[in-house]
Amino acid sequence: MDIDAFFESMPFASMLGVEVLEATDGEARGRLDMRDELSWNADELMAHGGVTFTLADTIGGAALVSLVEQPVPTIDMRIDYLNVARGDLEAEAEVVRLGGDVGVSEVMVTDEVGNDIARAVGVYKTG
Repeated sequence: MDIDAFFESMPFASMLGVEVLEATDGEARGRLDMRDELSWNADELMAHGGVTFTLADTIGGAALVSLVEQPVPTIDMRIDYLNVARGDLEAEAEVVRLGGDVGVSEVMVTDEVGNDIARAVGVYKTG
């Protein structure tokens, strides 16, 4: 499976601008350039929670795809928002469990200066 092509062809993630930068050996990194239409605030650029969630979900899934080499639909995701995201976002994910039918990734989302924005745990169908 061509991981790069798979994630580049995801319509929703592509529309938001989610980029999977790396996905190997159960780890993944990605980013999203913040822009006006992704903000929840008309007066100040602040990422909508759904944007942060989508980045975390996509990068968490990418970490698992790097191991199972097939699409991994999301079963559940828990996210804690830690700070307001005012700039570009970055995410790092690591697979913490890979079972026969289910995998779990932990994801940390930060802003462009390294502030913690959100922590997520995603559960994905792997088999």
